[in-house]
Amino acid sequence: MAEMTEWKDGKTRCRWVNPKNHLYVLYHDEEWGVPVYDDHKLFEMLILECFQAGLSWECVLNKREAFRLAFDDFDLEKVCAYDEKKMNELRENPGIIRNRLKIRAAVSNARIFREIQKEYGSFSSYLWHWTEDKIIYEYDVVSSPLSDQISKDLQKRGMKFVGTVIIYSFLQAVGVINSHEDGCFRKAACADGG
Repeated sequence: MAEMTEWKDGKTRCRWVNPKNHLYVLYHDEEWGVPVYDDHKLFEMLILECFQAGLSWECVLNKREAFRLAFDDFDLEKVCAYDEKKMNELRENPGIIRNRLKIRAAVSNARIFREIQKEYGSFSSYLWHWTEDKIIYEYDVVSSPLSDQISKDLQKRGMKFVGTVIIYSFLQAVGVINSHEDGCFRKAACADGG
């Protein structure tokens, strides 16, 4: 594996960050791995991760603003109410990933997300209960027993596009798993909650 190198700004970042994509660098530096407890943000990240299936996160990230516009800023109640007409409009939107199955899954997953909120008081409580509110530290893997368990549970509840690799990526994104590499300037900051 390539050595981590210091960037021109004097910071050392995880090797996967594309230095040519400003959005990707900002995402790594400000969001990825920061523990998230806000259901609105968790919902947005879960939907975006589901759209990532079979694609790169960079592809989804580049379309994030278009997704926010298309999905009413990821307002859970609005997405839960989407009907066939709205789903067809989304399929015609050139700014987002227009996969029919993923669009349908986003709407049905939103409804299941809401059911989990009712059961646990919040989706955050559901998510963090799997680790007893602790952050897991690991990198260089794409799935784990934790992502296997959560994926299996979400699938049992009826969610789609939530396989173990997608869920692992989601857990990394929202800071349940801190996968910043040793030497990355963000590793310790994310461990402290930001």
